[in-house]
Amino acid sequence: MTKTIDVEIYGQRYAIRGDADDAYIRRLAHFVDDHMRHLAEGMKTSTPSKLAVLTAINLAHQLFESEKKRAQGEADVERRMAVLMDSIDEQMPTSLFR
Repeated sequence: MTKTIDVEIYGQRYAIRGDADDAYIRRLAHFVDDHMRHLAEGMKTSTPSKLAVLTAINLAHQLFESEKKRAQGEADVERRMAVLMDSIDEQMPTSLFR
């Protein structure tokens, strides 16, 4: 069921419509708000829209880095499985497979 959840991000109120749990939406909004505020601390002047774009770029970067690490981890697991299977094949007597 679609519902509207009011959140505040960087001093602006937003009505978010969707099916997600209220607590989850508020957690997401808090996460974005924290990132915007953190970026604002390091800048002398900035508009909320500029901060929003910079926040989106930073979060996209974090997402891409996480995806890259996940893919590398999967590749590592596949390599280790192949080495393990080769090791098992070397240890097994061939007469079992005939």
